[in-house]
Amino acid sequence: MKKLVSLLLALIMVLSCSFALAEADGKLTIWTWDPTFNIAAMKTAAEMYNAEHPEVEIVIEEIQSTDIEQKISTAVTGGDMSVLPDIYLNQDNSFQRSLYNFPEAMLDLTGKFDFANFGAGKLAYSMLDGKNYGVPFDAGTVVGAYRTDYLAEAGYTIEDLTDITWTRFLEIGRDVKAKTGRPMLTGEAGAVDTVLIMLQSCGASMFNEDGSVNLVNNEPLKAVLDIYNTMVIEGIFVEVNSWDEFIGTLTNESCVGTIQGCWILGTILSQPNQAGKWAMTNIPALEGVENATHYSNNGGSSWAIVPGTDEELAIDFMQLYTNVEFYNTILPTTSAIATYAPAKEGSNYAAGNEFFNGEPIFATIVEYTAQVPSNITGTYYYDARDALATAKTNIINGGDITSELQTAEDTVNFTMGF
Repeated sequence: MKKLVSLLLALIMVLSCSFALAEADGKLTIWTWDPTFNIAAMKTAAEMYNAEHPEVEIVIEEIQSTDIEQKISTAVTGGDMSVLPDIYLNQDNSFQRSLYNFPEAMLDLTGKFDFANFGAGKLAYSMLDGKNYGVPFDAGTVVGAYRTDYLAEAGYTIEDLTDITWTRFLEIGRDVKAKTGRPMLTGEAGAVDTVLIMLQSCGASMFNEDGSVNLVNNEPLKAVLDIYNTMVIEGIFVEVNSWDEFIGTLTNESCVGTIQGCWILGTILSQPNQAGKWAMTNIPALEGVENATHYSNNGGSSWAIVPGTDEELAIDFMQLYTNVEFYNTILPTTSAIATYAPAKEGSNYAAGNEFFNGEPIFATIVEYTAQVPSNITGTYYYDARDALATAKTNIINGGDITSELQTAEDTVNFTMGF
């Protein structure tokens, strides 16, 4: 019996040791992507931190988002966490999936940061059961950006598109198209960005709180699809075949504007000949829908810290992401717009922008961010997106909204194993 107990104890020790953890070595390793955006911002953070802590080595490795998720999956399932970095970036829309599938790779950060100054909608992506697992970074806050010269040609100003309903937007869109020959908006034919932007603006999602799919009985979604379908049929919204074609409609001046995540401003600001011809405002609200707002989100990401690494060092370093001067410093070079509310006090945020008639658009975006309703993503968010995209296309081609949403919901449920 003693030999058996000794054998079992030895086996337990072997198994416990086989799950290798990363070591606290006084060095920070960070995984992220995009040299001109996330990496550039993190390099600035490293320089600012090293100015006070020159002894800390900070290594930033460029790894694409999908590859980061795959490496984490391999490390956790293989029991070797030692290959993981101290800090890594996670897309907001896939954060819940990562958290559900690999909680071992995300440190509980509750109470470690000034989370009160991040908008509830942004925080929701990286929270579970009331606990925080991510440090929010860039905003995907949605803005309405329009060419003022085209609006003026039709007799409108940006004020006419501020705090309005989608019903009013349709009326203006019809008039502007008739007088200028241009659609108000454009987007990819196979994407559902605009649909989901409209859906989140009224606090609705593709999933229920318990994680179940919410498509066929989702009344706000039906209202959104009805409006979207009307815009496409009437040419107020023109669907194009690719992302490059969508970007082309903004750069070649063939549409009036866009309703998209604020990162789209990078494309607008890249066209010197369009300086002074743009104005920005909030988005239309769904009429007759409870909790409808003029604010939404599309995109963005948050940082996670790996348990068992240099946790305290990583937490101390990441305090820069609750630092106004950090966000103020990275804005001109990266256009990375903060989701940290006090950032709007920075001089670069408060400054007027020549492209937008001298308006302080970045400070305004931070204000919008604080008002964005939360969105339930869950583990099967991208599966639901794909199914909804198919339903949207079929509806535009004459399909019944209810039956198409039922098919989409059945498809996601099958993927979920129901």
